[in-house]
Amino acid sequence: MPPPPSSGPGPGPEPPRHTGLIVGLAFAGVFGYIVVNVIVGSIALSMASSVAIGVGAGVLALVGIGAGLVFVLLRRPWSIGLGLGLMIGWALASIISAGFCTGLNPEMYT
Repeated sequence: MPPPPSSGPGPGPEPPRHTGLIVGLAFAGVFGYIVVNVIVGSIALSMASSVAIGVGAGVLALVGIGAGLVFVLLRRPWSIGLGLGLMIGWALASIISAGFCTGLNPEMYT
């Protein structure tokens, strides 16, 4: 006689782990933000006005923090990795450039 089917949670297949996907896309997000930072920063600096630099800093903060937060809140493995990567890229650019073109050091714009 076969055993009765179980109706509750029990041993079964484990859900897939997405750690590699998240870490890989985090690196891609950092690289992508650095590329965007170089492009937007170059355009803003070529205009040579404090307003253009301020607008560029705002755009970069919106891309890094705003889009990163939206991607993390989507709660998909690919979006979590990409969102964390964008925010990490923004933080690294802020540290490396002492806040220039990330909006953290507005005294440099005057």
